[in-house]
Amino acid sequence: MTYGEYTALLIDQQGAVLKVTVDRPHVLNAQSRVMREEFDEVLDIAAEDDEVRVVIVAASGDHFSAGHDLGSAEEMADREQRPLTPGYAGAYTRAWDLNVANTLRWRNFPKPTIAQVQGYCIMGGIILATACDLIIAADDARFADRTVRWGGPHVQYASLPWEIGFRKAKEYLFTGDWITAVEAERIGLANKVVPREKLDEETMDLAQRIALQDPFAVRLAKTSINMAQDEAGFHNGIMNSFHVYSSATGARREQQKDEDGPAGIERARNRDAQFGDHH
Repeated sequence: MTYGEYTALLIDQQGAVLKVTVDRPHVLNAQSRVMREEFDEVLDIAAEDDEVRVVIVAASGDHFSAGHDLGSAEEMADREQRPLTPGYAGAYTRAWDLNVANTLRWRNFPKPTIAQVQGYCIMGGIILATACDLIIAADDARFADRTVRWGGPHVQYASLPWEIGFRKAKEYLFTGDWITAVEAERIGLANKVVPREKLDEETMDLAQRIALQDPFAVRLAKTSINMAQDEAGFHNGIMNSFHVYSSATGARREQQKDEDGPAGIERARNRDAQFGDHH
């Protein structure tokens, strides 16, 4: 099948493995509206592409993702061309469409997906990584959801409790502390930690090994496990957590702590100063 020309993604197919690379290293691969829309389109095509059996989700540069794009030049230009719907209703719809509805589609994509994570994997980065079936982390990878430091409960797609357990999720949400690659593997957030210089090779080797399997059998295995997770409460938990997140959004806006635009960027810079762990 033919994939389009994308501004925020690189597409590379190696045999039965499709590698989708977020290519915004100048903003630490912060996720713009355009990037998430393009990613959604690529997965739609890949779902129907019989030549693709496994998808790797990677990122250019030193970091997987610093989270949501709060106001890069490209993001602000997009907002100029396609203005955001103002007010709480607009923020609610945006948060749902760009962070939950699409992420649930990615999670239920009918083929195996592997997140290839290096450096920062923060907030929106965790959303993207945990939507994948497997996570291979470089030894320099660091994960964090710092939404509580922002004045909210967690990111829009609150998968962390289901990834690392409820008690550990409370610890890392309450503190906003980094989860190192070693700790991520220990608590089940990452499947495997590899040296940074071997991240590409190790992830591709795993993807090619999975691609040897019968694709329908793999699809059924994925569906079965996702269904079991849903029976345990995952889907309802994601839905309920989103509405809790949305309540906090309204409170932040009342306090003039809006995360959109340049003011949000400045808040992000200053958010971690008192904790001494910005980097």
